[in-house]
Amino acid sequence: MSQSVYEKIGGDAAVNAAVDLFYRKVLADDRINGFFDGTDMEKQAAKQKAFLTMALGGPNNYTGEDMRKGHAHLVERGLNDSHFDAVMENLGATLKELGVPDDLIGEAAAIAESTRNDVLGK
Repeated sequence: MSQSVYEKIGGDAAVNAAVDLFYRKVLADDRINGFFDGTDMEKQAAKQKAFLTMALGGPNNYTGEDMRKGHAHLVERGLNDSHFDAVMENLGATLKELGVPDDLIGEAAAIAESTRNDVLGK
């Protein structure tokens, strides 16, 4: 049986490292950091870790709202494709910095990209 992307990148420890680095990048990115004003980043990171783990084929412990509901309040504040692109760019840079091979970054990006319409309420 082939390994999931989750297993290939190093499982839980890799996802934890990726999410921590990812949010450091996101919060430093003036294109998107305003969307996180007033957000409990510890809770946000925990949700993101569970989501990424599930999305990459690891154990599914994700209990968050569906993508459409969970981001509707941000869409009302103007969340659009340019912001989604910025998040994708930060995700790619994070995985690259952590030494994840390009083919796996591509797989992870495709999984993240598949949420675009729901996140943006399209």
